[in-house]
Amino acid sequence: MEKKLSSAAKSFTPSPIQQLSFLAQRCNAINLAEGFPDFPAPLHIKNAAVSAINSDFNQYRHVQGICEQLAKIVKQMHGLNVDPLSDIAICCGQTEAFAAAVFAVIDKGDEVVLFDPAYETYEASIIVAGGVPVYVALDPPHWTLDPHKFIKSITAKTKAIVLNSPHNPTGKIFSEDELEIIAGACCIKDCLAITDEVYEHIIFENEKHTSLASLPGMQERTIITSSLSKTFSVTGWRVGWAIAPPIIASAIRNIHVKMTDSAPAPFQEAALTALSSPLEYFESLRKEYEFKRDYVVKLLGGIGFQIHFKPQGSFFLFAELPQNCLLSDVEYVEEMIKQAEVVAVPGCGFFHTNFSRENSSEVGNSYHKRYIRFAFCKSNDTLAAAAQKLGKVLDDSGCLKIH
Repeated sequence: MEKKLSSAAKSFTPSPIQQLSFLAQRCNAINLAEGFPDFPAPLHIKNAAVSAINSDFNQYRHVQGICEQLAKIVKQMHGLNVDPLSDIAICCGQTEAFAAAVFAVIDKGDEVVLFDPAYETYEASIIVAGGVPVYVALDPPHWTLDPHKFIKSITAKTKAIVLNSPHNPTGKIFSEDELEIIAGACCIKDCLAITDEVYEHIIFENEKHTSLASLPGMQERTIITSSLSKTFSVTGWRVGWAIAPPIIASAIRNIHVKMTDSAPAPFQEAALTALSSPLEYFESLRKEYEFKRDYVVKLLGGIGFQIHFKPQGSFFLFAELPQNCLLSDVEYVEEMIKQAEVVAVPGCGFFHTNFSRENSSEVGNSYHKRYIRFAFCKSNDTLAAAAQKLGKVLDDSGCLKIH
C-alpha cells in the first residue's frame, strides 16, 4: 500500500517531539520535551470559553472582533496600520495559519529560505506546496546570522523567507541589524517574508520584539502568523491568525475555509477576551517565564550542561551537552529517560544539512548532535522535580552514569 502514498506523505515521519511526549506519558516521566504548559490557563479566558459554550456558540463562526482587536494590537506594538476587514485571517492555530500562508504563495519549484536550526512544521508545509526548503545555518553558540551565507542562499527562484523570532529552539531574538539585513534582501530581491511570532510576548529583560513587517518596505511583503497558544497557555484551543496584504489575506482565508472551515467557535469568543487582557497580564507572564528560564539555566549549568546562550525569548533552552560527555544528543536523551525519567528533545531534529548553497561537512556540522532542547513552560513543582531526578543520576563531570 505504500506506493499509493503521495511523495510528500512518504517524506514525512512521526514528529519526534510528539513521540517523546507520548513516551513521557507511558513512562510517567517528566515532560520537558513538548512546548505546552502543565499549569492552568488564565481563569478569565477559561470563564469566557465556558460562557461561550453555555451560550451555545457551537457552530461554524467567524468572530470579527478578534480581527479588530488584533488591528489595535499591531498598531500599538509595531505602528502598523492594518484593516481588520481585509488584512486578517483567523485560522486553527499558528500551524494552520503558516500552512495556509505557504499554500497561498508557494508554487512548485519555488525556493523558501529558512534559518537553521528550525522548527519542524515549516518544512512540511513547504514540501506539500511543492516548494524547496533552503537552509541557512545560524552560527553557534550565539546563533548569529552570517550576512554572506544568507545573501548567497537567495537566487532567482527564491519566493519567500521564513523568520521565527523569538526563535524555537534557541530562544534567540533576531537583532535590529539582522532584521535590517533580512528586510533589505526581501526588498532588493522582491521576496515575501512569512513570520512566526507566537512568542512575541515571552521576552526577557530589556529585549524587545520587533516584527519584520514594521521595517521600511516590509508590510506590503510580509505575512505575520501568530496565535493564542503560547501567550495564554492554551495550545489545544487552536486559535491563530495571519496578517497580510489584502490579496494574500483573502487567499489565506479561502484556503482556511476549504481545509477546516472555522476555528473552534467557543474558543474564538474566548480569544476576544484574551486579546483584551490588561497590560499587567503580559508583564506578569514575562516575569513568570523569566523566573523559570533563570531556574532552568542555573539547574542545567549546575549539572554540567554548557549554557553558551541564555534565551532572550520563548520558553526553550537549547543547551549543549557536558564537555566530557561522549554520548550523542539522542543517546543522552534515551539515558535520561531510562535513568532520570525526564524527557527532553534531541537537538538533531531541528538541524538540517542542505545549508544554503554551500557544501556541508561532517566536521562543520558536528554540533548538530551536541544540543538538547528543554521546555521550561512547566510549573515550578515540575521543574523542581526534574532538578531532583537529574541530580541523582549524574557523575562528577556532569555526564549521565551508564548502567
